[in-house]
Amino acid sequence: MKKSRIFILGLVASLLFSCAPRIVGTWTVQKYQTTTPGEESTTLINVGTMTFNKNNTGEKQLDYSVLGMQKTDNAPFEWSSSERFITIVGDNTELSKTWLRIEDKRKFQKLQSTDGANTVQTLELSK
Repeated sequence: MKKSRIFILGLVASLLFSCAPRIVGTWTVQKYQTTTPGEESTTLINVGTMTFNKNNTGEKQLDYSVLGMQKTDNAPFEWSSSERFITIVGDNTELSKTWLRIEDKRKFQKLQSTDGANTVQTLELSK
């Protein structure tokens, strides 16, 4: 009986402390889209990667072109998450904000946010 209690306590402890959030790992930024009502959407496809580390740090490695201008965003960031939200904090990036989880799967994440006005940003990540 004592051995089974120790086993159960060990199992519960390992489940509580070893589970990393699903977002941890390196993700391909499959799509980044901005949509404003009454205007044409801007969609960027396969623009780079984002890595979310277990210690709530990460790094973006993004290269893309918008309206003929080449942009690079290779910078570290910090992140936090809850069941419904992911917050990214970093310098000089459009991705630094709180994102709502629309889809949360092992190999696919779909996040949405706004600019505080009418523009909706959608971020699709895949492994």
